[in-house]
Amino acid sequence: MEQFFVPLAFPILKLSTRKRYRSTLDLHLLPAFGGNRLCDIRTVDLQRFILQKFDNGLGWETCNHLRNLLSKMFANAKKWGHFGGENPALGVELPEKQPTKKKQVLMPDQVARLLAILREPVRTMALIGVLTGLRVGEILGLRWQDVDFKQGELRVEQAVYRGSVGSPKTRGSRRTLPLPEMLVSALKDLAMRSLEASPQSLVFATRNATPYSDTNLLLRDLKPAGRQIGAPWLSWHTFRRTHATLLQLAGGSAKDAQAQLGHAQISTTLGIYTLPVPAHQRAAVEKLSGMVTNGDEFGSSSEGTTREAVTLQ
Repeated sequence: MEQFFVPLAFPILKLSTRKRYRSTLDLHLLPAFGGNRLCDIRTVDLQRFILQKFDNGLGWETCNHLRNLLSKMFANAKKWGHFGGENPALGVELPEKQPTKKKQVLMPDQVARLLAILREPVRTMALIGVLTGLRVGEILGLRWQDVDFKQGELRVEQAVYRGSVGSPKTRGSRRTLPLPEMLVSALKDLAMRSLEASPQSLVFATRNATPYSDTNLLLRDLKPAGRQIGAPWLSWHTFRRTHATLLQLAGGSAKDAQAQLGHAQISTTLGIYTLPVPAHQRAAVEKLSGMVTNGDEFGSSSEGTTREAVTLQ
C-alpha cells in the first residue's frame, strides 16, 4: 500500500478523493488487513469485514466506498504485477440499501424569501447556485475572466476544495452555461463594489483575496437563513437539486439539466437531482387524463369503454 498504491495511484486523483482514500485506509483498511499479503485475502474475509462494518453502524454508502476502494487496490496490484489472482472484492455483496432521508428542494417562493434574508456575497452565491446549478466549489472558484457579460455566459474552469484551487470535479464539469439577465445584473453590481475585480481575481474572495470556506458560510449564513424560511435542511447541495427540479418545471429537458450540472451520466441527473413536485405531477396526470378520455365521461357506456380500451391497446 505505502510503497506502490499511495505514491502511484494517489497523484492522479483529485485532492478531495486523495483525502478520503487516505482517511479510509488509516481508519478501516490498514487496521484490518495491513499485516496480510494480498494473496491471503479472500472474498469471504472481505465479506465478513464489510458486514462487521454494517453491524458497527457504518452507513451503506460508506461500506460501498470501502468495497470500491478494496477493489481498486486489487485491480491496481494486478495491473502492476503484484497480484495474480481474481479480484476478491468483486464478489463482496452489500445488504439492501435502505431508504435515506427525504431529499428536499426549494420552491420559487422559498427562493425569493431566502434571497431577501441573505447578505452579500452569499446572496449572489445562492442565486448562482439556483440559476446555474454550479457546485459550491465551482462557485467559489469563479474568476471574473470566467464571466462573459457581453455574451451572457459563465465558464466553469476551476473549483475550490477546502481552500485549495484546482480543476473541476470531472472532465465533463468544464462547461459554459447561459447567464439569465437577473444574474448578469447581480454580478455587475458585485463587480462594481469589488475592491479587486481584475480578470484573474476570484469573484468571491475574502479580504485577503483567498477563497471563502463553504463550511463557514453554511454554518454562519445558510443554515440560519434556512431555519427562518422553514427549511432547516438547507445546504449548498440543495441549490443544485433545486436547479435541476425547477429547470424541469420551466420546460427544460433532462439533457439540459445534465449539461447544466456537469454530469457524465444522465442517470445521475434523473435519479439523484431531479425530484417530482406533487402539484405539477398532479397537473400532468390531469392533462394526460384529458388526452386519454378526450374530455368525455370515461365508461359512460359499455360501447364507449370498449372503444377506449381498444384505442389504448
